[in-house]
Parts: sequence; C-alpha cells; structure tokens
Amino acid sequence: MTVLKKDVELIGLIGLAHSISHFFHLILVPLFPWIKEEFGLSYSELGLLMTVFYACSSVVQAISGIWVDRHGARPILFIGMLLLIIGASVLGMANSYTLLLLGIGVAGMGNGVFHPVDYTLMNQLVLPKNLPHAYSIHGITGYAGWAMAPLFLLSLTALFDSWRMAIFGAAVLAFLVLCVLIYRRETINDMKSRQDLEVAPHSLTVLSVLKLPSIWMSWLFFFFTAFSFAGIQSFSSTALVDIYQIPISVTATSYTLFMVSSALGLVAGGFVAAKIAQPDRVITTSFLVSGVMAIIAGVGVFPGWCVPIIFALMGFGSGMAGPARDLMVRAATPPGASGRVFGMVYSGIDLGSATGPILFGLIMDWKNPQMIFYAIAFFQLGAILVASQLNRYNLNHQMSLKPIS
Repeated sequence: MTVLKKDVELIGLIGLAHSISHFFHLILVPLFPWIKEEFGLSYSELGLLMTVFYACSSVVQAISGIWVDRHGARPILFIGMLLLIIGASVLGMANSYTLLLLGIGVAGMGNGVFHPVDYTLMNQLVLPKNLPHAYSIHGITGYAGWAMAPLFLLSLTALFDSWRMAIFGAAVLAFLVLCVLIYRRETINDMKSRQDLEVAPHSLTVLSVLKLPSIWMSWLFFFFTAFSFAGIQSFSSTALVDIYQIPISVTATSYTLFMVSSALGLVAGGFVAAKIAQPDRVITTSFLVSGVMAIIAGVGVFPGWCVPIIFALMGFGSGMAGPARDLMVRAATPPGASGRVFGMVYSGIDLGSATGPILFGLIMDWKNPQMIFYAIAFFQLGAILVASQLNRYNLNHQMSLKPIS
C-alpha cells in the first residue's frame, strides 16, 4: 500500500470514530421534547444532562492524554468506544433522572478519549504535508456526526414510537464502528512510531507541560469557542422560534445549513491554513464573520426567511477556523507530548460545552432569547483575542511546525 493510501485509510478510520464521538454529543438533544415530558424536567435540568456529559469528558480527556502517551492511542480508542456503548445502553433503560445522569456521564467518559487519540494518531502517522487536510477532514467528520444524529434518532423514534429505541439504535451503531476499528486495527497501530521517537514519552512530565503558557492560552481559546458553540447547539432553535415566530421546521433547516456550511468551511480552511503562515489571521477573519452573523440573528430585524442564510454564513465562518486552530495548537506542542497537550487543551472544549448549556438554559428560562446570540458573539470575540496572543507567543518562542509525536 502506498503512503498516500495509508494516510487516506488512517484518516478515514479516525474520522469514522470521530463522527461517532460527535454523534453522541447529541444523543439526547434531539430527544429533549420526549424526555422533558416523560420525566417532567425543566430546561435547566435538560441542560444539566449535557453539563454532566461534558464535565465527565473533560476530566477523562486530560487523563487519557497521559494514557495515550504511555500506552499508545489504539487501546484507549477501543475503551472509549466501549464506554459510549455502555452509556447509551444505560440511557435507553433509564427510568429516572438519576439514571439519565449516570448514562450520560458514562457516555461522556467515552467521549473524552477521542481528541488525544485522534490527534496523536494523525501527528505520528500522517505525512506533515497532508496534516492541514487531515485536520480538515477530521473536523468534517465531526460535523457529519452532529448532522447525522438528529436524523437518525428522530427517524428511529418515529419508526418505533419510542425515544428509547432510538438510543439503543445509537448503541448498535457505535458497536458496528468498533467492529470496523478492530478489523482494521493495524492501520491505527501507533506503537512502531512510538518506538521510533527520538524523544521518550516520559521525558516531558505533566507538570512541565502545565507550566507552558501556550497550553493555557490554547485551553482558554477552546473554552471560549466551545462555550459559544454550546449556545448554537443547545437552544438556538428554540430561541429562533421565540424571536422570529417561525416554524420549527425553518429553525431545523437553519441548523442543518449551519452544519453543512461549517463542513464546507472546514474544507476551505484546510487549503487556506496550508498557505497562510500565521493561523490567527484565519481565525480572526472567520470568527468575525461568524460573530457578526450571530449578532444579526439576535437583533431580529430581518424577516424569518433570512434566518437560514444567516446561519449558513455563521457556520462557514466557524468551520473555516478549524484547521488553522489545530495547526496553532500543534505549533505550541513540544515533541513527545502530543497526548498530554491535546488532552489538556481539548478539555477546554468539554468544560465550555459543560458550562455553556447551563447559562443558555437559564437564558431561555428567563425568556431572553436574544441574549443567546449576543453571548455567542461575545465568546467568539474572546477566542479571537486569545488566538492573537497565542500566535504571538508561538512566534516569539520560535515554535516549529515539524512533526511531533
């Protein structure tokens, strides 16, 4: 098999697993109306379910980065997939809010392994010249998982007249993907590359990684972007109905266009990131577009038929920043610490995703839907400022973009 074909298969397998990870981000959200009615929950309690998911994911993500550096990415990936399956099974059988919290917590633990695993495999096994496109495809598969989840779950709910059967269907889907990964396990075997590393994986301690300012700037950047996206993902559809008095079908179309446009932005962003040396410029332009569109959505001065267009532009801006974001973090990653760094940095995404639904759920309970979109724009502006500082730090310290472990 040629090197290019190996890269393609590797990226495809990583992307398949990543899509399931993102699928599970929304394993409950499309089913909120049924769950809310059956268990008598408030919006804040629904938001807490997602908070538990991302809080568990955040803790496991930071820890799994250490495990990946010590034991390899492949076994940790298999464990993560198993936890997703177990979590979905508990959710499907839940007869109380407590069991819902338990099931979503286990699923969150499974979700926590994917970013340290995925980026370690890509950084070790993909040719450096293909990395911007690998990051782009990796992001696209995540959006594909998000886009697939509502269609899959709502279709099964309608078919079986049961939201629980939809959850069990998600468990079966994750099991099938795990079978594919086990069958092609040699393609995602990073042990040889680990043996070839010039820098031993234990030579850089967790404490020394935590002392790097670039790591905490990266973490803060991801926290801001995830907090912002939590508003779009959790309650933007409900907010749009209140602001524009439009049918839920239009808001669903708007969210779908956001996801599709984000995927297209990721493709474009891969090519742009490969050409522009300073990734913060791409991030600034992209998030400015997205933030302005969020403010326009919140103001509500345009007619309802404009909402899908606004969301499409907002999604393209968000997606465009993805590959540049990953290259920026890679530039701040010392050799031999890929799992630690990406585990720590991406835990910012989980914490932002965990706390975001609480705030946005409270905003909806306070009946102030416009603030959903103003808050989205505010945190995107914060991400722009942090990205600028991080890129300046990387340049001042002459961080290279050579292959890392």
